[in-house]
Amino acid sequence: MTTYKDAGVDIDAGNRVVALIKKAVTSTFRPEVCSDLGGFGALFHPDWRRYKDPVLVSCTDGVGTKLKLAFLMGKLDTVGLDLVAMSVNDLIVQGAEPLFFLDYFATGKLEPEKAATVIEGIARGCRMAGCSLIGGETAEMPDFYPDGEFDLAGFAVGIVERDAIIHGKTITPGDCLVGLASSGPHSNGYSLIRRLVLAENGPGLDAPFAGKTLGEVLLEPTKIYVASLLTLFKSVPVKGIVHITGGGFQENIPRILPAGVKVSVSRKSWVWPPIFHYLQSLGSVPMEEMMRTFNCGLGMVVVVAPEFLEQTMTVLQAAGETCWSIGQVLQRGGEGEERVVFLD
Repeated sequence: MTTYKDAGVDIDAGNRVVALIKKAVTSTFRPEVCSDLGGFGALFHPDWRRYKDPVLVSCTDGVGTKLKLAFLMGKLDTVGLDLVAMSVNDLIVQGAEPLFFLDYFATGKLEPEKAATVIEGIARGCRMAGCSLIGGETAEMPDFYPDGEFDLAGFAVGIVERDAIIHGKTITPGDCLVGLASSGPHSNGYSLIRRLVLAENGPGLDAPFAGKTLGEVLLEPTKIYVASLLTLFKSVPVKGIVHITGGGFQENIPRILPAGVKVSVSRKSWVWPPIFHYLQSLGSVPMEEMMRTFNCGLGMVVVVAPEFLEQTMTVLQAAGETCWSIGQVLQRGGEGEERVVFLD
């Protein structure tokens, strides 16, 4: 007699994961959640009376090859937070409050305690973002992933009033750029990081760095900016926000710029965390490549009119953010002109 377990899928292990994560998951539930774990679909009932003309915003993302370092370090408690951050940070730049999150955890052989550790990290990220972890999928797929490895994906939904959507359409020359400090590389550029750190002559993850090991610094979880930016929205008319994620400055800032404008960014206007200088020196990485691959110490860039610059800085600092005035919006000369100009 051959069973599903003989083929590599342990249904009992999946049930154990659900039991292990139930407390962490339910701790994220907002009042709008109207279902429990185990259903075929998760139910969420917004209080539509709070809104005049609401728009739902959705985002999906993963953690990428940062997971490879987590596997090597045997440290799985922060990658779930990374997963949440990458989606909710995309929601908040459009002015949307995150409502709920779903995760997808796929592995070759399900180890319930490890899976629970990851999902508890997801729940922690959801609590930080103020959203509910209302569902997910744990998939055991024999022979599909290397032993001890898994992949993560996440999906978030938020809400914003139509007339409060932040889209960048009103950005004009003279507007100011405010950069918010990152916690490190966040979850981008790790294919290059692994090439630099784990190369034959590389320092390795156990190398000491800034009072920790290099691996610990590189696994610092992605910063979640939701609470600080929601606070900012209450007092400042924000014109645009950029999540400095994959593609760095050159690829992400133009996504919100209207035709006819560009930005100048002073690279000396903010403090680069030491890890970025170190990575650059390891591989003699050109500056342009650094700015296009990493956030280089800025996880978000906020665009406001000049009369709101000081207030923006004050509100963000009071909310616990480290921030700098990093540049301004300029008139663009023509279609062939760069959208992002760096000043040394």
